[in-house]
Amino acid sequence: MADVLTARARLAALHGIATSYSPAPGRGVAVPEDTVVAVLAALGVDAATPAAVSEALAAHEEAARRRLLPATVVLRAGRGALPALPPGTEACVETEDGAVVVLDLASGGLGAGGAGMRGAGAGGGAEAASADVPGALPLGTHLLRAHAPDGRTAAASLIVAPDRLPAPPARGHGFLVQLYSLLSARSWGMGDLGDLAALAAWSGRAFGTDFVQVNPLHAAVPGAGGAPTDPSPYRPSSRRFPDPVHLRVADVPEFALLTGEARERAGLLLGRAAALRDAVLHKGELIDRDAVWELKRRALELVRTVPLAPARRTAYEAFAAEQGRALEDHCTWNALAEVHGPHWRSWPGGLADPRSAGTARARTELAGRIDFHRWLAWLTDQQLAAAQGAARDAGMRIGLVHDLAVGVHPSGADTWAQQDAYAAGMSVGAPPDAFSPRGQDWGLPPWRPDALEAGGYRPYRELLRGLLRHAGGLRVDHVMGLFRLWWVPEGMEPTRGTYVRHDPEAMLGVLALEAHRAGATVVGEDLGTVEPGVRETLAERGVLGTSVLWFERDYATATAAPLPPGRWRAGCLATATTHDLPSTAARLTGDHVALRHRLGLLTRPLAEEQREDAREVGEWLELFARLGLLAGGPHGEDDEEALVLAVHRYLLRTPARLVGVWLPDTVGDRRPQNVPGTWDQYPNWRLPVAGPDGRPLSLEELTASPRLRALMAEVGAGREP
Repeated sequence: MADVLTARARLAALHGIATSYSPAPGRGVAVPEDTVVAVLAALGVDAATPAAVSEALAAHEEAARRRLLPATVVLRAGRGALPALPPGTEACVETEDGAVVVLDLASGGLGAGGAGMRGAGAGGGAEAASADVPGALPLGTHLLRAHAPDGRTAAASLIVAPDRLPAPPARGHGFLVQLYSLLSARSWGMGDLGDLAALAAWSGRAFGTDFVQVNPLHAAVPGAGGAPTDPSPYRPSSRRFPDPVHLRVADVPEFALLTGEARERAGLLLGRAAALRDAVLHKGELIDRDAVWELKRRALELVRTVPLAPARRTAYEAFAAEQGRALEDHCTWNALAEVHGPHWRSWPGGLADPRSAGTARARTELAGRIDFHRWLAWLTDQQLAAAQGAARDAGMRIGLVHDLAVGVHPSGADTWAQQDAYAAGMSVGAPPDAFSPRGQDWGLPPWRPDALEAGGYRPYRELLRGLLRHAGGLRVDHVMGLFRLWWVPEGMEPTRGTYVRHDPEAMLGVLALEAHRAGATVVGEDLGTVEPGVRETLAERGVLGTSVLWFERDYATATAAPLPPGRWRAGCLATATTHDLPSTAARLTGDHVALRHRLGLLTRPLAEEQREDAREVGEWLELFARLGLLAGGPHGEDDEEALVLAVHRYLLRTPARLVGVWLPDTVGDRRPQNVPGTWDQYPNWRLPVAGPDGRPLSLEELTASPRLRALMAEVGAGREP
């Protein structure tokens, strides 16, 4: 039995699957054997019996023996080396711009000193120039070909990435906001891309802000059978394409060209949109994403009847051609979901297969709706470009910072179009910890690391490129997932999951390449349990971390006292809170403890939780007072607004490269946007920004707020030129 377990553990290790893990230093937990078997099966490896394990090991060893090249090779510019190849092997690189570079392997490959290479320009074919070309290969995604003396041939994707990601141009600050929560007098019941552009333009000019970080704008999975759409932006249908619900319909040029009956119908829709907006801003109703989209969809269907002007038609066709099959698949899924519902695994007639004959027929039958969704994607892309343009025109050095969710909905467009890339029967989550002793299952299917490598990481590359089209930065949610993810087999408790590793050199290399091409700053959300070495590796590659004030304590001491500002890491985005945490006003007043008590989320008696919370907040206030950030001292007459200001003064004392201001904090909002661990017990992702009394505030009211202006004037005063 021990031999079987050892062999299975070896097989698991060959596929990046952990058979044990350490939830805390000095403590190890063994992964259940049935979990290891299930995860191996999701990677196409049968390990159910001793014979199957032996056969799988033998097959792996034989494949490794015969393999000339791995499926993907990742190098950093100016360093690294090609895999070892047999003497006499001939190799060349076909670069992404069409050049052919013949490698002189006799000089040691692409070593640190640079390989000898003979180059031929684009179209040079097999005839290579005889002159040596010094230096490393160009950045990009290329094709490496090799031919060994024994007759073996191989082709591999070759990714040459920058050593580091772009750094922010200077120390700066900006807003963090959930876009849906930012309503203006022109919104249709939730914040839109016009509001985002307005916030960026105003804040850049008024306070010298350098960025606006938003929630994921990914396309959502529509509700099925009358059920509402999941409002969470972190469980989308597709991460590759944004959701057209964020469009400002009136800003579409063709909207103004509506005439006759269509114009009258559009006018009625405008009236209903105003009623939706009024219900949220003045009647205290929750944001209703589905109601907003119903109005926008009907209005956009009217607008689609207006012919595009020649220049816009050309731009639309160019966008469709550039996005290619990825966009075609995304729009096909949307059209099919309108007919058959969003759960594609139950679609009839072979439609669950995007490459089936039935799907090909459906593409023809639904061509009009597919084109409608393609047009929506183009309009959304245009308005994202306009928002980033407004940010940069206002002097922002970064502009929009988009958010990359850790995964996608199991029934969405991405899993339908890229079925081979996702691990069937698996879900991403988190192991048991102090915050969640039962572990977490997020209901997000993971990418298969082997499939990504086999395809040259193309889905990942295209995802990043799409997100960075109109952005100056990217936040990567749960950035630790670039190294490993906790997989939970279907039907098992999260406690019975295990870690599965990605190749971090490849994941970070692709990220560095795409960020370099976009000139974008990358912020990794690295809160919570992080395995040793991850933060150091991210910092070495230029990925900024995320440091939240309340978590920055000196855990090496017995009291875990608040960390003095000078000891914070410089390579981070420093904030007072996030979308998953209490607002600063709620934290300072203890309102968040009372809320968790009402929701039944406390694990200790209310009085005990309140004493512990007051102690922790008091320690921070004492530190603020010692630093001269509080006029009245820790027990003085400082009001809530002054305390919030002190928190941000403290953040400015740290060496953090970026300082993020949670927009609701500027007006004293006490309600969190999301309370983890709740579903219908709390209106997650449906609240507008509000003042201390809970009254929603429009964008116009926010920009006129003396409290906001006082805070941002002080934050902006520390901006580096």
